[in-house]
Amino acid sequence: MIDVLNNQNDYLLADLNLKEANMSNADDFKAEVIDILNRENKKLILSMHNVNYIDSTFLGAMVAALKHAIGKKLDIILVGLNKDIYELMALIRLDKVFKIYDNFNSATSN
Repeated sequence: MIDVLNNQNDYLLADLNLKEANMSNADDFKAEVIDILNRENKKLILSMHNVNYIDSTFLGAMVAALKHAIGKKLDIILVGLNKDIYELMALIRLDKVFKIYDNFNSATSN
């Protein structure tokens, strides 16, 4: 589900390989992110460019994973959101919770 593309000093660049992020894969996503954070102990920059649909259960799993990251003094940064998903996250104010960038380059330069 999550492919780590590049393991750098302070962060991991990863790709979420889902078209639909929904209730059926939310628990697996959360477990995989927590495992990656525990194993690597680095910030996770997650590309969501493949995701066309996201539901509330998956958003909850994302927030739970972020809470775990914050507890470890890490972060989950999102990149590559399509317009509809970005607008949804802005509507429910998750754009204030997650750091969101257009691409890996802009996320790693900050």
